[in-house]
Amino acid sequence: MARSKTSPSITPWLALALLVILSDQLTKLVVVRMFSLGERLPVVAGWFDLTLLYNRGAAFSFLASAGGWQRWFFVGIGLAAAGFILYLLWRHGSQRLFATGLALILGGALGNIIDRIWRGQVVDFLLVYWNTYFFPAFNVADSAITVGAVLLILDELSRVRRAR
Repeated sequence: MARSKTSPSITPWLALALLVILSDQLTKLVVVRMFSLGERLPVVAGWFDLTLLYNRGAAFSFLASAGGWQRWFFVGIGLAAAGFILYLLWRHGSQRLFATGLALILGGALGNIIDRIWRGQVVDFLLVYWNTYFFPAFNVADSAITVGAVLLILDELSRVRRAR
C-alpha cells in the first residue's frame, strides 16, 4: 500500500518525538547536576524517590555487566528501530493512536540513544518502591516508551474490535 499524496504529514509525530527527547534530556541534565551517584530524594515517602543511577545495559539492566560492547549494540538496535518507526509513521501517520504510540517510542528510544552515545550509559532517576521491593529505576524516555507501547496495544485491541 503506497502512501497517497493526501496522507497527513509526519511532522506532528516528529514534533511529539522531539518533545519527548527534549524533556528526557533536560530532566537527565538537571538530575546529573543536582545529585551525586546513588543519592536519593524522597518525593512520596515510602513509594517514590528521585535518585541518580546509571545503566550500561538495556531494560532492567539486561547486559549491564557485559564488557562494553553492549553500548554500541544497543545504539545499533535503537537506530534500526527508529528507522523502522519512521517508515511506519510515514505509511500510517493518519492513524492517530497508532502514530502517537510510535512517536512516543521513537522519542524515548532516541533519548536513551543520546545517553549511550554521549555518556556511554543511560541516566535513570525515577525510583518506585514499597518496603524492600524496588522497581528498577527509569527515566522520561523509558516512560514514553512504556506509554507508547500501551497505546499500540490499545490501538490493536480497538482494530480487532472494529473488525468483528
